[in-house]
Amino acid sequence: MSTPTLDPAPPTDRRRRRRVLTGGDRVVVTLMVAVPLIFVVVLVWLPALASVVLSFSRWEGFGGLDEIDWIGFENYKNIATNYPPFWPAMWHNLIWVGFLFLIPTPLGMFLAVLVDRQLRFSRFYQTAFYLPVILSLALTGFIWQLIYSRDQGLLNAVLGTEIDWYGDPSVNLWAVLVATSWKHTGYIMLIYLAGLKAVDPVLREAATMDGASEGRAFFAVIFPVMRPINLIVLVITIIESLRAFDIVWIVNKGRNGLEVIAALVVQNIVGEASRIGFGSALATIMLIISSAYVVLHLRATMKGDRG
Repeated sequence: MSTPTLDPAPPTDRRRRRRVLTGGDRVVVTLMVAVPLIFVVVLVWLPALASVVLSFSRWEGFGGLDEIDWIGFENYKNIATNYPPFWPAMWHNLIWVGFLFLIPTPLGMFLAVLVDRQLRFSRFYQTAFYLPVILSLALTGFIWQLIYSRDQGLLNAVLGTEIDWYGDPSVNLWAVLVATSWKHTGYIMLIYLAGLKAVDPVLREAATMDGASEGRAFFAVIFPVMRPINLIVLVITIIESLRAFDIVWIVNKGRNGLEVIAALVVQNIVGEASRIGFGSALATIMLIISSAYVVLHLRATMKGDRG
């Protein structure tokens, strides 16, 4: 006796499963792809490419494009050898990176672990720690100005001092970094909290059954599993440090001990000097440094996906 076989799906069912997009669907899909792409190209890629091209020129921004004087790598040479604020700005950006890695990043990770343990009032703590993240750096600078004010500031009142925390070049960088950390800690906490929620509970149970303490279980088991989160935090911290601008511009327009690369770009492009080519060269340097870390992140991510 032969075994009965199932009849294939009727042609109408197969056509239903392979339903072709209608004309209206094609228009919607095209708009969903084209509109964001146009905005990205016009607002991001074209200005970035224009900055790279103009970095090889001497142009004050007045007159037509025929007024542009192409001078090759002279802007880059002048930046490295004949522009005193550049190397202090590079050093300050490096300090910015190191400070954010050593203070707010571990603190944000620690707070994420505490909140993830479902402590009492954890929702309140999570909201309180994340609240500074939604504030702009400019507003953060204004808020901390009330704390750092020499005459009426909270910090001087508590310490009994009369230090100009924002005006003294020997301390203003560190004062700004503390204000930035207040905002950065909540951001890192939220990223790590999302990563902890995605960790398989079986790993925690296995570490507990093996007799590992909570600290050892975290650093030996959970932290390595969160490698993609660690890479994201690495790239975000470096890029945020390189593009630090808002708060230093609010304090003293990036001068008097607060020189950073982004502030130098603005000073040369939209400041009194109006040196478009020179400022574009500074912006290109910042773009190259940032892109290097983005490429490393993408390579690591793609390698992990292939693995």
